[in-house]
Amino acid sequence: MSAYRKHNDVETPAKATAVYIDGYNLYYGRLRGTEFKWLDVVALFDHILHVQDPGASVVAVKFFTAPALTRFASHGDASMQAQMTYHRALENRHPERFSIILGTHVWEKNGTALPQYIEGEPFDKNKKVKVWRLVEKKTDVNLAMAMYRDAVARRYDQVVLCSNDSDAEPVLQALREDFPELTIGVVTPIRPRGGEGASDRRVSTSLSAFAHWTRQHIRDEELRLAQLPAKVPTRKKPAVKPDHW
Repeated sequence: MSAYRKHNDVETPAKATAVYIDGYNLYYGRLRGTEFKWLDVVALFDHILHVQDPGASVVAVKFFTAPALTRFASHGDASMQAQMTYHRALENRHPERFSIILGTHVWEKNGTALPQYIEGEPFDKNKKVKVWRLVEKKTDVNLAMAMYRDAVARRYDQVVLCSNDSDAEPVLQALREDFPELTIGVVTPIRPRGGEGASDRRVSTSLSAFAHWTRQHIRDEELRLAQLPAKVPTRKKPAVKPDHW
């Protein structure tokens, strides 16, 4: 599938690009603890792709996540409402290009016994404590399946993964081997090194090994310029930026 772009009033084929975002990885790797949670991910990747490849056209942004659970969320019901409002804002802001694919959260109700960490003491498998273990399910598989099925259908000329999770390595390897004509990009959702609040997380080499190009960080200024309006019109009531965001 090829979109078109204009250059000197002449339409030329553009590189139709789809972006696949691991929402959990984006949030915990780059957005948590910042003022940029009300992020317009479509605008952000329009910018990133324009810089990386001016011939690319972002025709789809697919967001993979799981619904927040009130019981475990920092702000309880407000966290769940904030997530729903955010998703509604994006869906109404970009109805033709943005979609959400939801997984689930599960937890072990009787607790999970795990080895206890004690500062200054060596690992002891016999010292265990029970913890609430919350696990996100289906997101990784949903993302991998979407990337591969889109490649099989020849929907796009380029696919871009936004994640630093090495669990995505198998699908990138399969795409690289099975579809040599497909361009693969990776955008790592971490802060630039050396700056204020820089992350000590490393770029996953297992992902970049199978990508044609890798963007190793997302800058604060890029996030700041890609914020949604405080109030996004919808068919019903507007989606308003949550107070605690």
